[in-house]
Amino acid sequence: MGTALIYDEEMTKYKLLWVDPTCKIEVPERLIVSYEALKNSGLADRCVSVPVREATDEDILLVHSEEYLEAVKKTPFMTLEDLQEFTLRYGDVYFHPNIYHCAKLAAGASLQLVDSVMTGKVRNGMALVRPPGHHSMRSAANGFCVFNNVAIAAHYAKQKYGVKRVLIVDWDVHHGQGVQYSFEDDPSVLYFSWHRYEHQKFWPQLRESDYDNVGKEKGEGFNINVPWNKVGMKNSDYLSVFCHMLLPVAYEFNPDLVLVCAGFDSAIGDPEGEMCASPDIFAHLTHLLMNLAGGKLCAVLEGGYNLTSLPQSVCQTVQTLLGDPAPRPANLDGPCESALESLHCSRSAHRKYWSCLKHAAEPPTSDVSTKRPKLPEEEGKVENGEEKKSAEEEVWPEPPRRVPAPVRTASVLPDGVSCPEGCEFFSSSDDPVTASKLRENFPNDDSDALPALSSLIALVEKMERNEICNGLALVHNVTMAMTCVVQHAATALSNRVLVVCVGDVVVPTHHREDGKTLLVHFSNKEEEQKSKYHIPVCLKKGCRDVSGFMQAVLGLLLPLGYEYDPSLVLLVRAPDGGLCDGAWQQLTGLLQGLAQGHTLVLMQEGESVCVGPTASSLLGEAAPSLGKLPAPLPEDVEALERLRTRLQVDWKLLQTTAPETGRGDEH
Repeated sequence: MGTALIYDEEMTKYKLLWVDPTCKIEVPERLIVSYEALKNSGLADRCVSVPVREATDEDILLVHSEEYLEAVKKTPFMTLEDLQEFTLRYGDVYFHPNIYHCAKLAAGASLQLVDSVMTGKVRNGMALVRPPGHHSMRSAANGFCVFNNVAIAAHYAKQKYGVKRVLIVDWDVHHGQGVQYSFEDDPSVLYFSWHRYEHQKFWPQLRESDYDNVGKEKGEGFNINVPWNKVGMKNSDYLSVFCHMLLPVAYEFNPDLVLVCAGFDSAIGDPEGEMCASPDIFAHLTHLLMNLAGGKLCAVLEGGYNLTSLPQSVCQTVQTLLGDPAPRPANLDGPCESALESLHCSRSAHRKYWSCLKHAAEPPTSDVSTKRPKLPEEEGKVENGEEKKSAEEEVWPEPPRRVPAPVRTASVLPDGVSCPEGCEFFSSSDDPVTASKLRENFPNDDSDALPALSSLIALVEKMERNEICNGLALVHNVTMAMTCVVQHAATALSNRVLVVCVGDVVVPTHHREDGKTLLVHFSNKEEEQKSKYHIPVCLKKGCRDVSGFMQAVLGLLLPLGYEYDPSLVLLVRAPDGGLCDGAWQQLTGLLQGLAQGHTLVLMQEGESVCVGPTASSLLGEAAPSLGKLPAPLPEDVEALERLRTRLQVDWKLLQTTAPETGRGDEH
């Protein structure tokens, strides 16, 4: 259906008119460089351009008080001195004669985006707006923000479209306290924010930004804060919080709409954030949200003050919304101890509200995450001017160019099975060398299967050259086909294959110890783990219990997959594996964040009913909602936790708590 891009040059036409060291970083160029990067990369031309409209008084009053709106309405007629005096009523913000107009456009752009997505004109989209919004409160401008764009959009979606549940993901480096205050007693809105906090020393320096502020009254449990107590957080830290906190709760919450407070001051080089996450991580964060709410995702620009990493991050986000495969993840060396402390505290604070977190560790007895006073050496890291300057001058490689394959999805299908719309039927004439190797490797097997295996190998080779992104195949014997593909792929030095088996599949009896293959097998049978690269996941009901299966996918398979960083994902489905189409499509969609989207799905002949849903996910369509997930089986939760605890020695992204010794390491 396409991706909306909403932008209007008018929102660049205000700036700071006096000297203010705090506000000097909020400049029109933030918007200009972001849009120019989208134009120059060709991404803007691929989007559906949606015109901006001004938010009406009625829209704005969904969040803000009438007294505040009337006060802001007077700013276009104020003198410079009056504007300065008016600004002093609020914190870390400035006013300009044109800012009221721009603020109405920013809020209106967010509403236009919601309209476009909710009416089905587009699948998802991004609004490049200015001023940002997530700090503004009911009766106060704050933190460069005049009207709370995303909060207004959430109320509007509920009112106009009857949306029952809204997920707001705030990945800006500052806490969006204005959004939190708007919904802290509202169970229909789940607000998630990670933010630089540093034991309440970092702006906005609010006690309410801490992990134990979980919402009020009926909204208790629907406000999730993950406070960062150190600078320098990396890609691993961000992914860990998504896999072990946000995604499990989001799937249990089952939103009808996802709104993103897309602040990119959490990217490397930003003078405000001082974090070290590379711009391409936002491709992965975006991808991981795109199967929620049937794909209805609206990203609205918030912060971002480094004029190099900001446009790079915007491009990564928009390109993923357009459906292009994410790049290979970079620098996933495991979360740091401080990030694990914050993750542990947030999970423990919410364990009584969400069944997916009931197994989370008890709250730390020493309250290490946020109450510990900063050590003198940590104070220096935050307040030393030279170190801040070096953060702004951080050098990082430009994100790799993401080149979509000419063919998105190819299929290898037996006679009588029609090729799904959007897929390309793939068949290869026998290559004598390949055919000879196959006969050598499978001397006792039915020769009728060899042409299909030959086609599979040819398909994998085209995927390796990025001529085809992904594929699916109905094969006579999934075990033989799996063995064939793994053996072939492992011959290339650079190849690493993640094999995910779902159901009662006979896996190859030999297991490679060289790391060329990582096998994760979901079934209802106890199986011995033979090495760190062979991981059986036993669920009592196999894959029939969707809650337990999704908990294993989000908290186990995804962290393993990201840390392993394969060049090919091989997804194998057993006949009658017990997995419903919705969960299968969720799995297929989520795994495409790995290996630059190079995923090959193998299914047994006779499973042709699964071809359509599988092709749909491989083609980039959002998986259907799974509904509000009930609690997984207690025995499955306990088994998964034991497995995760055992595996985290070798796989750092499986960690959810910091080691008991030590007060926090450095990145």
